[in-house]
Amino acid sequence: MDNIYIFGHKKPDTDAVTAPIILSYLKNKLGFNTEPRVLGSINTETKFVLDYFKVDTPKELKDVKLQIKDLKYQKDLNFNEYDSIYNAYIFMNNNKVSMIPVVDNKSKLIGIASMKDIAKNALNEDFNELKTSYTNIMHTLNGESLTKFDTEIKGNTLVASYQHQTFIDTINLDENSILIIGNRNKIIEYAIEKKVKLIVLTGNHELKDEHLQLALKNKVNIIRTKYDTFKTVRFINFSNYIKNITLTENIISFKEDDFVTEFTDVASKTKFSNFPVTDNEGKSLGLLKLANVADQKKKKVILVDHNEISQSVDGINEAEVVEVIDHHNIGSLGTSLPINFRTMPVGCTSTILYTLYKENNVKIPKNIAGLMTSAICSDTLLLKSPTTTDLDKRALEEVSKIAGVDWYEYGLEMLKAGSSLKGKTKEEILYTDFKNFEFDDKKMGIGQISTFDINEIKKDSDEYVSMINKIATNNDYDLLALFATDILSNGSYVFFNDSAKEIVAEGYKVEDIYQGYYLDGCVSRKKQMVPNLMETLKKH
Repeated sequence: MDNIYIFGHKKPDTDAVTAPIILSYLKNKLGFNTEPRVLGSINTETKFVLDYFKVDTPKELKDVKLQIKDLKYQKDLNFNEYDSIYNAYIFMNNNKVSMIPVVDNKSKLIGIASMKDIAKNALNEDFNELKTSYTNIMHTLNGESLTKFDTEIKGNTLVASYQHQTFIDTINLDENSILIIGNRNKIIEYAIEKKVKLIVLTGNHELKDEHLQLALKNKVNIIRTKYDTFKTVRFINFSNYIKNITLTENIISFKEDDFVTEFTDVASKTKFSNFPVTDNEGKSLGLLKLANVADQKKKKVILVDHNEISQSVDGINEAEVVEVIDHHNIGSLGTSLPINFRTMPVGCTSTILYTLYKENNVKIPKNIAGLMTSAICSDTLLLKSPTTTDLDKRALEEVSKIAGVDWYEYGLEMLKAGSSLKGKTKEEILYTDFKNFEFDDKKMGIGQISTFDINEIKKDSDEYVSMINKIATNNDYDLLALFATDILSNGSYVFFNDSAKEIVAEGYKVEDIYQGYYLDGCVSRKKQMVPNLMETLKKH
């Protein structure tokens, strides 16, 4: 069964971290194979939650871009450098490829060899030189071992084509000689006496017993083949090691973790049609061609607590979105096939997940209930947010009992843990709970920070505004705002890029708006921040 990643939005808050864990548990109980992931570092509030209920932080998911490992390329094509050219030719024919990765004894890629290289070798190489193994020669010539003393055979080949006396008188044989010969007993005896490296006896001729005994004494290798001399001469060169003709320089290869977009870019600019694939240790895994891109296996994902492309994982357009569970407005996400899209106008994603547990008759474990409690308390600001519904209240009452906590006292402790700004830079505070929104040709970013001591923000208001102006300019934001939500007064102080002053003023119908203006009762990004500012920005 395919693995499915479940994750919330970037710059994750407590709901975006806990929802994937909660849903993954449910899905796996229902027979699916899922993993919860996060799209960034967790904040202090979420860390408090996970530590409190002893739940591990999900692994971070960097992207879901198509990678080489998502393609159905041809695997298990490794060919050892010490195997023969002849076997390489057979191997390529059997596997219907024109090129193979050549590897060492540890399967590490050392180069590539192709049919073109084999043909070039057959036409241009020196047929006299042989450097290979005894076994390769025997297999290439379909031979029979009569004597064997050396594993590796290296030398110069020659054919006994003269009369025996002429040959003996004119040809000097030595330990580097490889003699191809038929039924020429006197020359065979001469060659054995000279202790040649190898005798290849053609035509399946018999070797005299006296010559066999002499060969054993002088340690001369002898192979017998049924091939005639002409065919033996044609074939013996193909017994050479494939590494002798392997291309080892300027090899273009890819790792399984490389992105498909990188591969297609390189492949389209080169004359090559096949590319080796390796792991991170350089071991060869197979052969990749441009046509394999069409046969891809996209990563399957489920989105929770968001459905905006700009808020989702990098490469989301290259993944297969199989389901969305959210409590926000429907954004820019599109799919090529119908999917399960569960959206409800409630204060928290966990309220929807609570409903799904009920619908599927799955018991909610204590730690999962604790995560639900935390998410609902966080997203609804202890049920004070205008997004809060009766269903949120009912869900919170039930799951907090299962978790064994007083939701208000626990929630207050959780919010206090998350509201501390100690040790955080102003940029970290802006991005603690931050979302991007892109629509038409507009770009908007809204950060929200909750605090029990608003003076921690207000005392440095000029520095916050300067930072916001700089980030907005450098990243082409039409509107960039930070809402500092005062938990005690149930309102927010807004800081924004100066060029968007008119938009913020119009969005909240405030004539003389200024940096750090207090918006009483404004605590919900979903209902009170995004809609007001987005509709106003669309008009400008």
